[in-house]
Amino acid sequence: MGIDESANDNTEIKRLNDKKTETESLDDGSEADASELQVENDITEEEAPQVDPSELAEPALDKQISDLKDQLLRALADVENTRRRAQREKEDTAKYAITSFARDVLGVADNLSRALDAVPEETRASSEAMQTLFQGVELTQRELQTTMDRHGISQISPLGEKFDHNFHQAMYEVESSDAEPGTVIQVAQLGYVIGERLLRPAMVGVSKKPADQDSSTDEPNTPSEAASGTTANTKA
Repeated sequence: MGIDESANDNTEIKRLNDKKTETESLDDGSEADASELQVENDITEEEAPQVDPSELAEPALDKQISDLKDQLLRALADVENTRRRAQREKEDTAKYAITSFARDVLGVADNLSRALDAVPEETRASSEAMQTLFQGVELTQRELQTTMDRHGISQISPLGEKFDHNFHQAMYEVESSDAEPGTVIQVAQLGYVIGERLLRPAMVGVSKKPADQDSSTDEPNTPSEAASGTTANTKA
């Protein structure tokens, strides 16, 4: 019985030693694998290019700043254009708000001018009362024109000037050898402007070349016709 127990003890001791040996072998293999994996990781990190994250963010940040700056400049330009447009509209409103009223007042100025033109010189001097009345109407006309000038309403009196379709309206043509063709030689009705805008065109008569001068320009053709064999009837 004592021998069997010793044999059993030896067998148990051998089994434990074998198990310990196996465990140590497994631990050595795990450590070797871990070492190899760490070496591979070190090699991979050394071979991979090192990139600074700030270098990747800088181009995107610069573009964003440029876009925001462009948007700001555009917004400022729009605000400035709006301000200038509003200022111009305000000035135009103040300057041309009385256009309709001014156009109606022109009829009064025309009637005063007609009244003064209708009185002959001898009638004015016929009596003191008539002369005083004439002077009063003349003074009223001047005062009216002064008031209109103060509000930017000016007369257009183009006598002797070249015809300008922007401010003049041709009513008829008059033959004249003293003025160049296209010159205003008569003014039937004065024109007016308010500021830089036409309120009413001046109605004018425009000079043209006399008919006899037109025929004289055709005279050089007569000798050429005779030279070509055409006989002129001088008895007619």
